[in-house]
Amino acid sequence: MARLAAGVVLLTAHDEEDGPRGAPAGMTATAFMSVSLEPPLVLASVRTGSRMDEVLERQPLWAASLLTEEQRPVAGRFAMKGRLSDRLLFQDVPHLLGETTGAPLLKGALATIECRTEQRVAAGDHTLLIGRVLTAALPPATAGRGPQAAGGGPLLYYRAGYHRLG
Repeated sequence: MARLAAGVVLLTAHDEEDGPRGAPAGMTATAFMSVSLEPPLVLASVRTGSRMDEVLERQPLWAASLLTEEQRPVAGRFAMKGRLSDRLLFQDVPHLLGETTGAPLLKGALATIECRTEQRVAAGDHTLLIGRVLTAALPPATAGRGPQAAGGGPLLYYRAGYHRLG
């Protein structure tokens, strides 16, 4: 499967149980795809028992930011094992909070999608989340102008490393 190129996204949520006002949670993912146009559904895969899996088990609202090639450092930062707290990681990452989910949405991403979990499916050592798309947005700089307009093209993961398209 290392020979199958995949887009890279940052999955995020607002963890209401982290501190008195809650805190952002995030993880880099390459297992993310469109499932259905009507109704609009996407699928994300998270490692069972991971912090993100635990957050999304109790929090049905989450988001995905489709990363650009220039956001490679963000992908690496949220994929690290033994990393700092998510609260600290988000301090340096330009983002805004989704109006529908409260989840962080990365500024400059190719697109952002806010979702509500419709179904959780156990699949080996991962949990598949089927999410209904509640909102989808393109950043103003790229709307209608293609992926090269701002932030470059998509960030890809292939053969255990990050790559650019083309």
